[in-house]
Amino acid sequence: MAKQAGKGVEEFRPYVTKVIPVGANIVCADNSGAKILEIINVPRHKTRASRLPSASVGDFCNVVVKKGPAELRKQVYGAVIIRQKYAIRRLNGVRVCFEDNAAVLITPEGETKGTDIKGPVAAEASEKWPRVANLASMVV
Repeated sequence: MAKQAGKGVEEFRPYVTKVIPVGANIVCADNSGAKILEIINVPRHKTRASRLPSASVGDFCNVVVKKGPAELRKQVYGAVIIRQKYAIRRLNGVRVCFEDNAAVLITPEGETKGTDIKGPVAAEASEKWPRVANLASMVV
């Protein structure tokens, strides 16, 4: 399990459909103060020409705070997607979907910006991001 700076643990992960495109507004699920985040970039994402880069559960992406305190707004932050509405198919055949698309802000070192996560966290995100798993009250 090699760890890259701020990019999560690299290990086997079954394919999860990428459904949250660049430009999407998502909920911020931590207590950093931010309410709404807009995805502006998905690093290390490869796709065909003219298709928007997209993210899925457990992916790192760059976001801008759209709704929240003035000191957080209009700045680029890193975030990890922890929930998505579109169903995630697990290897045992179970499909899991959530009520909303949500993310948590993280620092460049890979630490979470907030100290608490509201709502459930997908198991795919908690396996890849141990710091997110520590703060999660519920892992589904």
